[in-house]
Amino acid sequence: MSILVMENVTKKFGDVIAVDNMNISIAKGEIFGLLGPNGAGKSTAINMIIGLLSIDKGSISILNKDTKRNKAFSKKNTGIVPQDIAIYEDLTTLENVKFFAGLYGLRGDELNKAAAEALEFTGLSDKANSYPKSFSGGMKRRLNIACAITHKPKLIIMDEPTVGIDPQSRNHILQSVKKLNQMGCTIIYTSHYMEEVEEICSRIAIMDHGKVIALGSKEELKALLTDSNIVWITVNDSITKAVEDKIREIPGVLQMDIEENTLKISTAKEVHNLDKIICYFTENKFSIKSVESRTPDLETVFLSLTGRSLRD
Repeated sequence: MSILVMENVTKKFGDVIAVDNMNISIAKGEIFGLLGPNGAGKSTAINMIIGLLSIDKGSISILNKDTKRNKAFSKKNTGIVPQDIAIYEDLTTLENVKFFAGLYGLRGDELNKAAAEALEFTGLSDKANSYPKSFSGGMKRRLNIACAITHKPKLIIMDEPTVGIDPQSRNHILQSVKKLNQMGCTIIYTSHYMEEVEEICSRIAIMDHGKVIALGSKEELKALLTDSNIVWITVNDSITKAVEDKIREIPGVLQMDIEENTLKISTAKEVHNLDKIICYFTENKFSIKSVESRTPDLETVFLSLTGRSLRD
């Protein structure tokens, strides 16, 4: 059974096509990763799913019901954890959860019970009467999640829920995502942290320039790079733009990413050029700290398909 289906969905802002003929189908029980560089169209797609933006062309259905014709049904069955923290700091934790749950029609005993369950799930029961202005970033994001799940939606959209928080809070949220999924929730998950997507997502769509350019399981996406090798070279010297340009000129180099003093180089399998790459560094008096060959990871696939990092 499909929880969400997008068919030929298009959205324009003037002459700019933000989402271009998007087609995805998300099955019940999936944790579906939605990736793309900034400006790829992810936020526009999410805002159309939750009804904040109109659709110029195509259709979106949730639980087999068109979202345009069944707005109340779609709203009831969808929860959103936004990238920007959306809570009221002059309300207590419990008041925040009840306020947002009330927007979905919960009242009386049902509301009280659901709010208590949401706070318990997110580990905030002991903070029910506290004000979030005193909370850490991680606690505020957990409250954001509590506000999104109180009405027990079938589909939960989590838009970068771990941005700017400590590792302990991030781990708590990731475990919460898994638990929600085990409880029957279908989740759309966006993140700039590839290791999170690798850990929790069953299928992934990569967007760029408004289009879905790749869709499949982690293994299927990694298989797209079977014609390339990945080499990591770490040196003890600074890597300048001139060095980067010289490496790119070596035959067979397909893609390169630099993190401080480490180069991640994707090279064509049929071209044996590692000796030329190392030779460049030795001839130019670089001190090579390590050379490592690795199988392609999800970030490598992303960079190869989009040609840019997530934070560009």
